[in-house]
Amino acid sequence: MSRLGFVVATYHGPLIEEMVQQASDRAAELDASVAATHEVTGVYDTVLPADRLARREDIDAVVVIGAIITGETRHDAVIGHAVAMNLQRVSLEQDTPVTLGITGPGMDADEARDRVDYAASAVEAAVELVTELDD
Repeated sequence: MSRLGFVVATYHGPLIEEMVQQASDRAAELDASVAATHEVTGVYDTVLPADRLARREDIDAVVVIGAIITGETRHDAVIGHAVAMNLQRVSLEQDTPVTLGITGPGMDADEARDRVDYAASAVEAAVELVTELDD
């Protein structure tokens, strides 16, 4: 059984709630447990809690859930790039899978709603990585 840690960026409320529900349901279907959940406001804030979870002995993989929705500037692209690069660094430095269940950047709210399944896909990837790396 894989033990997952969730980091959830709550800024986009109901959309994120649906993403977390789908991720939790998928974890249960895959016989994985969610050992810890950290909630933060925005996607940019997910890196430190992901690092902390990745350091824990009782966590096999970290799933980061959130949405980056396009505004009037390129802010979404800057945030998306920074977060992806830093979460990759956490994964490599902690030798723990960190998967990206984040929609965006470059999408509006309707497009983000159409992609709530990204969180469940990130759970699948986390469980697959744990299994593959334990062999």
